[in-house]
Amino acid sequence: MKTIRWGIIGCGNVTEVKSGPGLQKAAHSALVAVMRRDGALAQDYAARHGVPRWYDDAAALINDPEVDAVYIATPPNVHKAYTEQVAAAGKPVYVEKPMAMNHGECLAMVDACKAAGVPLWVAYYRRRLPRFLKVKELIENGALGTIRTATVTFYRDWRPPADGTLPWRVQPAIAGGGLFVDLASHTFDYLDYFLGPVVQVEGHASNVAGHYAAEDTVVCSFAFASGVHGVGLWNFASYADLDQTEIIGTKGKVTFSSFGTEPIRLTTADGITEFPEPTPAHVQQPLIQTIVDELNGQGECPSTGESAARTNWVMDQLLQEYYQ
Repeated sequence: MKTIRWGIIGCGNVTEVKSGPGLQKAAHSALVAVMRRDGALAQDYAARHGVPRWYDDAAALINDPEVDAVYIATPPNVHKAYTEQVAAAGKPVYVEKPMAMNHGECLAMVDACKAAGVPLWVAYYRRRLPRFLKVKELIENGALGTIRTATVTFYRDWRPPADGTLPWRVQPAIAGGGLFVDLASHTFDYLDYFLGPVVQVEGHASNVAGHYAAEDTVVCSFAFASGVHGVGLWNFASYADLDQTEIIGTKGKVTFSSFGTEPIRLTTADGITEFPEPTPAHVQQPLIQTIVDELNGQGECPSTGESAARTNWVMDQLLQEYYQ
């Protein structure tokens, strides 16, 4: 099998542990170049991670003849532009989540890659983490019976940065929204993976604490094409932390978190069973492996531009009124 040689655009925090080492450690995969606008930071990353080349210009990395595929690990406001540039160079694209600033940008990215004849994948890596595969297995093997509802509850207190600078994740011009967009996108994506596409969504977004301009509270109801119904509540200015998803069927329910590592809990008439599934050291590595394998003609990656665009569509419906 061919070794896929990767370049990274935007070697920030997400690439330090979650993804960068995964590109190096996946079978038949190598990280050969990184880019950051601050060349000193790109050079430092390359030195620390043993990457042969670094750039401070994205076009130089994209056009490097020894880069086979490009991972875009920047904030969402430049995902579309970089995706179009990589596609125009005829190279496969792997882009961070959320996929783009809005659903329209997602569709443009999908179209650009289709026109160029290159694949587009998105870093919704929970689609290959053991704990989420266990939830999918429980649903598909009938442990819950016929699925009826999904309930998401997420509370988190606001933790202001020590230096007083607002993180880009709560700056809508960069992130496309606030922490809801950054974090709830993972939840909506795995619900899509488990239960199929959401076809109807209604809700309300607001800012109740005033720490920043982005939304900090979202409540919603949603319905899947399969007939399953769901409700969700996200609040980022609460007294404590709570992260819980419950999927309920006619025979039982499964309870788990979006971001924790505690055991998955299955509750049925027979009692409670816990599944302590492992979390890999580099959480994107299993998904990266599916991309490398697909590029080598072995299987398919489950997180595509088309599937990721659906999550942006859901979030757009919930935030449209707030940002208008």
